[in-house]
Amino acid sequence: MQIASTIIPIFAIVIIGWLIRLKGFVPPEFLGPANRLVFYIAIPAMIFRSVSKASFRAQFNLTVLLITLSSLVAVFALSWIAGKTAKIGRKNLGTYIQSSIHGNLGYIGLAVVYYYMGQEGFVKAGIIGGFVMILQNFLAVAALVLYGKDVPFRENRLFFVQKIFGNPVILSAMAGIFFSVAEIPVPEVIGRILDILGDLALPMALLVIGASLSFEVMRLSIFAVISTNFFKLMLLPCMGFILYGVYGIPPNEYLPGLILLASPTATIAYIMAKEMNGDADFAVAAISSSTLISAVTFSFWLNVAS
Repeated sequence: MQIASTIIPIFAIVIIGWLIRLKGFVPPEFLGPANRLVFYIAIPAMIFRSVSKASFRAQFNLTVLLITLSSLVAVFALSWIAGKTAKIGRKNLGTYIQSSIHGNLGYIGLAVVYYYMGQEGFVKAGIIGGFVMILQNFLAVAALVLYGKDVPFRENRLFFVQKIFGNPVILSAMAGIFFSVAEIPVPEVIGRILDILGDLALPMALLVIGASLSFEVMRLSIFAVISTNFFKLMLLPCMGFILYGVYGIPPNEYLPGLILLASPTATIAYIMAKEMNGDADFAVAAISSSTLISAVTFSFWLNVAS
């Protein structure tokens, strides 16, 4: 019952976002500013506030973090092998690989953690998520640099650095970890400002995700899209789930990591594919299909882990 009461409302908001765009309540030009508001202000405020006021020593689990990161690297390698075996075209392969491992942590993963596990789970996910975002951005950019059409690495070094160290979600998580480890108190007035901004984060993020969905391109390379969905939504969390069990980690400790691994393909995968000569249409198809399917796969993984 708790799983249904978590997943149904979250994805109902996503569908509402899609409907209000479809019915013209939200003009297309609204999505860009709304996305920037969520990505650069609201979510970073929520993550920093939650992590900075928590006890890092009590919430941080190194084994969970290492397993989560190892699972990501392993599926990156497997999707690379699968793409090469299936003889996916050079321009498409980088996008195929990044769509298989680049999760939407900030908009959907953290929302599921927060509404299913509450504040304590959200803090753990925020700490893990900072490191996962760094790694998945690194791997995604690496794949696109390797298989972007005639794009040498030296031309993408600045882009690479920006995606890692200019990501506001990563920066807010790292800043929150620093404040938590150093036990630096945040002034009450600033804390309340961050609380107000943070309250905007998850509802707006889910509406923006819904309004950004596109189904027209799903028919393109349908089998390749389905395989990226399998890698992202099933194989990646499965690998993490098995390893968490092998090391005897209790569910309340590994669930934040598992949920982040099970998150659908990130919307930024489209932006990165477009800017780095990947297949932007394929990225849109992977993002839209995995977002919808994740309503089912999230329920599956939460049931399995419970």
